[in-house]
Amino acid sequence: MKTVSVVAAVIYHEGKIFATQRGYGEFKDGWEFPGGKIEEGETPQEALRREIKEELDTDIEVGRHINKIEYGYDTFHLSMDCYWCEIKNGKLSLLEHEASKWLTADDIYSVDWLPADKIIIPEIRDAIREWE
Repeated sequence: MKTVSVVAAVIYHEGKIFATQRGYGEFKDGWEFPGGKIEEGETPQEALRREIKEELDTDIEVGRHINKIEYGYDTFHLSMDCYWCEIKNGKLSLLEHEASKWLTADDIYSVDWLPADKIIIPEIRDAIREWE
């Protein structure tokens, strides 16, 4: 089975994290942390900065690695590195996503997360609660 390596930005600001709803593809309408595939020759951090610039027209500061999620979908295996990120410049314009929401620890389960993203939600929720 093919492995797809991706990165995801858990953008944190004032006690909330930024979630996006996919506007295309097999998982259209599912909620996820923004990001995408790592291109050949890129570090995960470089890929994440590039993807967020392309998808959201925003420059981010890539912080600490949260966790690597391994998830087997029906047609491929996903290997997803998740990082805490902060906005450096930009307004998080939705160029590829259908919708977005800022979620608190209490309402983090109010969206229908994609299966791989769902795995890391408890860890992120706990971290947000510690910082409040």
